[in-house]
Formats: sequence, C-alpha cells, structure tokens
Amino acid sequence: MQHADFVYCPHCAARLVQKREFDRVRPTCPQCGFIHFRDPKVATIGFVEYDGQLLLVQRAIDPARGKWALPGGFVDAGEMPADALVRELQEEVGLDVRVLDLLEIYAMERPDGSIPGFVMVYRATLADGELLTLKANDDVAAAGWFAPDEIPPDLAFTSTRALIARWQQGDL
Repeated sequence: MQHADFVYCPHCAARLVQKREFDRVRPTCPQCGFIHFRDPKVATIGFVEYDGQLLLVQRAIDPARGKWALPGGFVDAGEMPADALVRELQEEVGLDVRVLDLLEIYAMERPDGSIPGFVMVYRATLADGELLTLKANDDVAAAGWFAPDEIPPDLAFTSTRALIARWQQGDL
C-alpha cells in the first residue's frame, strides 16, 4: 500500500480491499464498488531568463531542502499548468510573469525510483519587462539570477540539472 491510498471508502466508510480492477490491483470497496485510482501529481516549473541570467530558487522545504531549483510547484485541482506557474512565481519570489511556451515534460522521480507524477516546464518572461527585487517567500529560502558560469553546484532535481545543462550549451 502506498501512503496516498485510502484505507476506508470515502463514500460508505467500509474497509477497502485490494482487488484487480482493469489493468492492476487497486483499493476497492466491497460494499459500494468505489475504486481508488492513484492519479499522478502534476507540477509546473518556470524557465525564466533576464538579461542573460536564469532565475533559480533555493528550496526551504523537502524534498531537496537547501538545494537550488527552477521555481514552481504543484498544480491545484481545476487549475491549468501555465496558470499554476504564474501563481507559484508570484507566491515564491513576488514576480509577475507571462508564460511563453511549453519546453519539456519530465517524470517526477522519488529517491526510491517511483514516479508519482510529472513536471511541466514552461519558458516564461517578466510580465512588465522590468526586473523587480526578488522576495524569498512561501517555500523558498533564497532566490537569485545566475549567469551560465555562475550556476550553484547543488542543484535539486534531474529536470533542473538537464535544463540548465541545455541552457549552458546554448540549446535553450
């Protein structure tokens, strides 16, 4: 059982059983027929450049507390991923951005190798075209703009490392 599994049915409160439903074993209610489908988590991160520098944030929470990453976060139910990125950048660093295009989609990997979801990477630009002072808010310990040769060595995620490597090679 994964930590996100229900133990009791959210509809009738009966204890769920593990039963093969469709293509795999899923928590299922023997009384009302509810089936718990493990839906993936969706996150969005921003690739934001300004004057030849890339925006990175230092994480204040786990996973990867203290390491640097592209800014972003989870998409809320009923929210489009690009809208979530605009919200997250406002919450995390106080910037208003305009989303330009979808760059890449990465698997969201855990240390145990499981993939609980995916990360959508968007290129974004400052909405008003002017750089404002960054604020480290929400789940961010610090934020900064980095030139290709100034990238901190302690990067948090596979997606961040891969995108920065492409950027440093001139592929983005």
